[in-house]
Amino acid sequence: MSKINIKPLADRVLVKPVEAETTTASGLIIPDSAKEKQQEGTVIAIGNGTKDEPMTVKVGDTVLFGKYAGTELVLEGTEYLIMREADILAIV
Repeated sequence: MSKINIKPLADRVLVKPVEAETTTASGLIIPDSAKEKQQEGTVIAIGNGTKDEPMTVKVGDTVLFGKYAGTELVLEGTEYLIMREADILAIV
């Protein structure tokens, strides 16, 4: 696994969303069209924060974020989200 060489600016955070469930608890397979967008992920990289506010999250934290938060991007075949720290709802 190669290290991602990206550094978010200011109060932005790079998050890797968790994989979506492919089956239900009872064993039914969920088709791609019925899967919901994940709202949980792991912080991969953080910016330096703003002049007035230092960053609260740190690399490795598992976080919850809004359904439509952030911008999707694909780096080396892996999907990531880059969002402002304010879009993060909670640290798990």
